[in-house]
Amino acid sequence: MTSTRLPGKVLMDLAGAPMLVRELERVRRAATIDEVVVATTTNATDDPVAEVVAAHGARVFRGDEHDVLGRYLGAAREVDAGVVVRITADCPLIDPGVVDRVVGALDREADYASNVVVRTFPQGLDCEALHRDTLERVGRLATSAAAREHVTWLIYAERPELFVRRDVTDPEDNSDLRWTVDRPEDLDRVRALYDRFGLAERPLPYAELIAGVRAPGVGT
Repeated sequence: MTSTRLPGKVLMDLAGAPMLVRELERVRRAATIDEVVVATTTNATDDPVAEVVAAHGARVFRGDEHDVLGRYLGAAREVDAGVVVRITADCPLIDPGVVDRVVGALDREADYASNVVVRTFPQGLDCEALHRDTLERVGRLATSAAAREHVTWLIYAERPELFVRRDVTDPEDNSDLRWTVDRPEDLDRVRALYDRFGLAERPLPYAELIAGVRAPGVGT
């Protein structure tokens, strides 16, 4: 709730429901996801987040505001996760098929798979998957502020030589499309997409949505 660019964004209205709820609806459609846990803070300002999440049937884990990695570890331990899939709460157009592709790329020889290091997907379809033991190892090794805040920073930025990485890419590069919500204009864009394509009633696969927004005269 204390986002600096757009405070309270996760609970702002998107097609008649909080933005976070729209994202939870889409994440639950991923075939590879067994359970959804929202890892929020212990701050009183995030009490409304915990209440909304619980009301919509997802689990809540609460931890330190600044140690996001610690929150992920706590959530993973609480549900005894074997694989952890990271999706940030500002991606209300997250595509369940893309989530399944990323999780599917996490084979036994890999530590980490994602579509964010090598970008071809629209910003806002970001997904990362890592084995629980990888996350535990990151938790032991990560000491910098960046590594504690950005969860997987150690894997691809600080100590990439320690990890086996799988990059999930698309045949076409659509990384110029911005579907994440950081600023008011981002929320306006996503609201327009939900309204234009009726996404609250029929979540389109991202390829169909891309075709729609790439059509002449349609804003992206």
